[in-house]
Amino acid sequence: MTALDLAGPVAVVGTGTMGQGIAQVALLAGHLVRLYDTAPGRAREAADAIGARIDRLVEKNRLTTADRDAARARLLPAEDLTDLADCALVVEAVLEELGAKQDLFRALEDIVGEDCLLATNTSSLSVTAVGGALRNPGRLVGLHFFNPAPLLPLVEVVSGYATDVSSATRAYETARAWGKTPVACADTPGFIVNRIARPFYAEAFAVYEAQGADPATIDAVLRECGGFRMGAFELTDLIGQDVNESVTHSVWRSFFHDVRFTPSLAQRRLVESGRLGRKSGQGWYDYREGAEPAEPHTAEPRPAPAYVVAEGDLGPASELLALIREAGVQVREDEEDHGTRLVLPGGGQLTLADGQTSVEFRDVVYFDLAFDYRKATRIALSASQDTSAQTLSEAIGLFQALGKDVSVIGDVPGMIVARTVARIVDLAHDAVAKGVATEEDIDTAMRLGVNYPLGPFEWSRRLGRTWACSLLDDLHERDPSGRYAPSLALYRHSYATEKREGAS
Repeated sequence: MTALDLAGPVAVVGTGTMGQGIAQVALLAGHLVRLYDTAPGRAREAADAIGARIDRLVEKNRLTTADRDAARARLLPAEDLTDLADCALVVEAVLEELGAKQDLFRALEDIVGEDCLLATNTSSLSVTAVGGALRNPGRLVGLHFFNPAPLLPLVEVVSGYATDVSSATRAYETARAWGKTPVACADTPGFIVNRIARPFYAEAFAVYEAQGADPATIDAVLRECGGFRMGAFELTDLIGQDVNESVTHSVWRSFFHDVRFTPSLAQRRLVESGRLGRKSGQGWYDYREGAEPAEPHTAEPRPAPAYVVAEGDLGPASELLALIREAGVQVREDEEDHGTRLVLPGGGQLTLADGQTSVEFRDVVYFDLAFDYRKATRIALSASQDTSAQTLSEAIGLFQALGKDVSVIGDVPGMIVARTVARIVDLAHDAVAKGVATEEDIDTAMRLGVNYPLGPFEWSRRLGRTWACSLLDDLHERDPSGRYAPSLALYRHSYATEKREGAS
């Protein structure tokens, strides 16, 4: 089977924000759409709200008046679940509670035809478990839209253990016919996005809990250096701390308390205090009227060093050498040394974050990974109490000469962006090895679902295919809890690459 025939009605059960968004997508794709909600009058209210949003599309010249009128005529509130009997597809967007979803689909099985496709929009429950209550679980599939559904293009098409291939294919092609970008994935905790995105939040919170930096500084580094659209603290404030923590706990429990997905105690305290983010007026940041915006730590101006000595090509940060020359700082190259660092005039070293700490060495300042060193507007530096004041000053002055704001954080192994990207790359390799999704679909999901500047495998190819494994190995040595241990999949990938390069 392919996409649904446009003559086949689509039903959406549950008329909250997500349900309304899905209904609007199906409606504007040309379907007759029926809305149902157990609360009396709620379906009519949802239909009116969708109609108002469609009116605004006309005002913005994104929809003609004739198309608006036709769409409004196709949108029908349902008084009873039996009104959905002739639907070709029923999408559920009700309470995120397993029993409620199972009860709904059991009732639908007695109402709709045998060829009706059933879909759950769950983001945290097992599609397999939802379908386990059905006589025919093969026709149940996950259709996980992202909020707001009319605007965000990604849809995760999730196959439960018992989902028929034909059902998954039909759901995939329907999502594509609706103008969405579908990705196929197996039924795993968090699916693609919520599984692989956990380190983005977790590592930011870990740096904060280690007193490496404050939320505003960490967010600024993730945005202005890492290329992420938003920082982890501001993003979870937008999502809602309770919602984000709930997803984290769900993934952690579903993976039998795997240490890689351990929730944050700092976030738990935030939720317990009722500081849920923008919706409550306070979260990591204060959104109340008159509150002063939090500012990142930015170093005071320092003089640029007259020269640096380049030992090696700096690996993933090699473009810095051209930027340094363009800024008028002399670059002296040490061709006999095979390291990957800069030596400053005072004798101190400047090194890309590698999972080690500054305190282990005589006089080292680490700098963080950047998505694009030329376009980055901020660079994070990490130093220990033993780093000389001269070395830190020269490092700050060097990056300021390149036009960057500089944030100095604590002696955190892997810093902020580097450890985050390495863990995202690792979870992505692990997901492919376990049959969750393809490399292409994972890259697509992470770019479209959470606006990452690159997909994990695109990042891996750019940074060098042994980079993430090497950094995580060093992190694991310093934190042997297992949180940073490279997955077997990443280890195999890195080792095979090293063998190929050694043989060439």
